[in-house]
Amino acid sequence: QVQLVESGGGLVQPGGSLRLSCTASGNIVSRYTNTMGWYRQAPGEQRDMVAKITRDGRVNYRDSVKGRFTISRDNAKHTISLQMNNLRPEDTGVYYCNGGGGLGVAGNYWGKGTLVTVSS
Repeated sequence: QVQLVESGGGLVQPGGSLRLSCTASGNIVSRYTNTMGWYRQAPGEQRDMVAKITRDGRVNYRDSVKGRFTISRDNAKHTISLQMNNLRPEDTGVYYCNGGGGLGVAGNYWGKGTLVTVSS
């Protein structure tokens, strides 16, 4: 099993920044976290991919966050981070850490989510 725990959500004004982190743990964590990433679910909407990163550093971003969000990872610590700058109200939602899958496909492991609210 793989456990994913997110941190770093909160309330921020438009134009502000937040940094999310996710740490993976479990006795098979290395096998199922070659690709990790972040998904976002706004109220009443489906869960959409925000950013993903492979173990060797290849990344994929949804178009609306390119140039504003940066995903990174520390393989030794099984941790990924999402630096979110110039946040917009439409970035509001629950952000879920995801493990496994590929750059365009969600994996089977999910964290419980952390809420990001962008509002003045």
